[in-house]
Amino acid sequence: MNREKASPDGQRSYTIIPHPNEFLASLKRLVKRFSRNRPAVTGSVIIGILLFMALFAPWITPHPPNDQYSDQALQPPSLQFFFGTDTIGRDIFSRLVFGTRIALFVGLASMLLATGAGVLLGLVSGYYGGYIDTLIGRFLDALLAFPAVLLAIFIVAVLGPSLVNAIIAVAIVYIPAFGRVTRANVLSLKEKEFIEAARAMGAHDWQIMLQHILRNTLSPIIVQFSLGVGYAILVEAGLSFLGLGVQPPAPSWGSMLGFGRNFMTQAPWLSTFPGLAIFVTVLGFNFLGDGLREALDPRLKEAYR
Repeated sequence: MNREKASPDGQRSYTIIPHPNEFLASLKRLVKRFSRNRPAVTGSVIIGILLFMALFAPWITPHPPNDQYSDQALQPPSLQFFFGTDTIGRDIFSRLVFGTRIALFVGLASMLLATGAGVLLGLVSGYYGGYIDTLIGRFLDALLAFPAVLLAIFIVAVLGPSLVNAIIAVAIVYIPAFGRVTRANVLSLKEKEFIEAARAMGAHDWQIMLQHILRNTLSPIIVQFSLGVGYAILVEAGLSFLGLGVQPPAPSWGSMLGFGRNFMTQAPWLSTFPGLAIFVTVLGFNFLGDGLREALDPRLKEAYR
């Protein structure tokens, strides 16, 4: 289906709009390929449970996360305290459930920022090339020259430890990943015939980049986003473990893990359950990202028709 519209110089251009039936058929094939991937389905279930916990945390938890029961300090897991209590009598289970909100918020917010900045840089770099490509490429290379965790630690040390600064640090760390993925796809698409046709019909550069090139680059960006959320949660946990991320008394998994390392022999549940929460969450997003990569791979489309 084509929609005709006039450009500012009076020339006519056309935007291709997929027919609803074609879109539904493509979506059905995508769901079919995705559902055949058991790890991907497992990852989706894990993420669904985490979202449920984050949304309904006040109704799931038996105790407020910061309430202290001084006479119940360092209690092992029991029916009253499912995952035990910490040194000042706070319920570990309640803090873990509320910590899901922080983990998902940091992961999603930082990846949204990284996606926006990285995709923009990748589009401009790949489309215009020349010295612009060189400048942006050297900037991304400079970010990649540092290990992700060390770069995040440096940024938070400069900005100061807080939730917002942790999100900014994680976002900056992952900008190169989105920038390189986008640039690589732009380089392969900008010389295609449909891009030349769009130019001939009077489409402007940003119109071509956003409506034609970006639309055909969404698949790898979605995959990179889903994988990046898990790694972002892991980096934030590392920052909080070192005291540079979310500050107490907020129930961050990383800070809980860091606090519990001093009681590994006396109260191993202080570190065991936050560590398992981080492990399962990152594993779930990795499974989801791998499943999306296989489902969106054009080379596999004909195999599942």
